[in-house]
Amino acid sequence: MAYELLKRLVGFLATLLAAVLVVFLVLEVLPGDPAAVMLGPDATPEMIASLRAELGLDQPAIWRFLHWLGSMATGDFGISYSYRVPVSGLILDRLAVTLPLSLMAIVLTTVLAMLIGVYAAANSNRLSGHLAMGLTQIGIAIPSFWLGLVLVLIFSVGLRWFPSNGFPGWRNGLWPAIHALILPAVALAVVQAAVLARVTRASLLEVLRDDFTRTARSKGLTRRQMLWKHALQNALIPIATMMGLQFAQLMAGTIVIESVFALPGLGNLIFQAVGQRDLVVIRSVVVVLAAMVIAINFIVDIAYVLIDPRLRVQA
Repeated sequence: MAYELLKRLVGFLATLLAAVLVVFLVLEVLPGDPAAVMLGPDATPEMIASLRAELGLDQPAIWRFLHWLGSMATGDFGISYSYRVPVSGLILDRLAVTLPLSLMAIVLTTVLAMLIGVYAAANSNRLSGHLAMGLTQIGIAIPSFWLGLVLVLIFSVGLRWFPSNGFPGWRNGLWPAIHALILPAVALAVVQAAVLARVTRASLLEVLRDDFTRTARSKGLTRRQMLWKHALQNALIPIATMMGLQFAQLMAGTIVIESVFALPGLGNLIFQAVGQRDLVVIRSVVVVLAAMVIAINFIVDIAYVLIDPRLRVQA
């Protein structure tokens, strides 16, 4: 078991290193001088030379990569050209919005998907089960940003139950902060819940055809007990895989949703950094997002071993 975890940890670190290398190479092969791009067309040669020296662009590429890698290992992501503050502080401040939003969205996605998917599998031959799958098809077709705008019109402008934009901060209380994140989390979760519900239904129907489910029914278990205690546990592997993939999609979706709701998160930060040509912030945020996605997939790999006893035996 320890060897299996160590092997997966090594794979996680290797994947993270590869992601960092790809981000560095992509910015290296971009046409033009990064310093000239950041300063804009009105920059003088002296200004460009000064910024190149400040960013270390006058050094060899291999030295800059190793220096950047070593700095990130110590938590130093450099200084933002636009904000003139450490990028690590900017990222931590924005993570206080993006991370809770993503966690709320993934929890809501899981709850909705489990309820709809199990219900649709239990009623696969009935009209109600087909209607549930029809609703998921509608959910897949709805863009999250459009749903966010509709939610604002209904629940913020019309009913005035939720704020339409902005974030009060965690210092003003737990409930005001969570209250401001509910509508964005719903907008992110609906599409992902629709996809996960269909995966849940398909996985459950496949398990329900196995012999052990018929044996459980013959021993007197009710259909609900058999579904929730036996079939669902054996169907969790593909469901967990999809949840890991969906976390990456949720992180990408925050860029749009945070702009719709004017939330000061990582998505909004990278959106502003692109407009301000702040390449230092862009590459740092991309690396952090990639690290979060890789870490979630690492957690999913560990969850496989905890879910499936056969994998523990193999380990």
